[in-house]
Amino acid sequence: MGTSNPVTITVEAIVHSPIESVWTNWTEPKHIMQWNKASDDWHTPHAENDLRVGGKFLSRMEAKDGSFGFDFSGVYDEVNLHENIAYTMPDGRKVKSVFTRQGNDTKITTLFDAEQTNSVEMQQAGWQAILDNFKTYAETAKA
Repeated sequence: MGTSNPVTITVEAIVHSPIESVWTNWTEPKHIMQWNKASDDWHTPHAENDLRVGGKFLSRMEAKDGSFGFDFSGVYDEVNLHENIAYTMPDGRKVKSVFTRQGNDTKITTLFDAEQTNSVEMQQAGWQAILDNFKTYAETAKA
């Protein structure tokens, strides 16, 4: 078999908040720590973000009961203020998030390369859950 092209998964949400506020909530560690989880039994106790091309980010994601945790990290390939962010994860998978102004709302579309361990459906559901948590946070937080 030749090299397999990874499946690209898309998740999206419309956030009822202006793009400037959405961008701040998406990129600042103090905010990332508040929304970056797929379920309420997880949290992100630590986040760092060097938001520039070649810069690195890291979010420590852990089960609240301490049973499991991992570092979610990557290096930025593209950063265009209020437009898009793209990065490469340590395993070589690519992720791109696009921010589209829709009046006072912001549409976020994230495309990411699937990994081989979990089903595409599970990965899509997990990333969508995190994006939905972001939406809830960004619509209620004061950036």
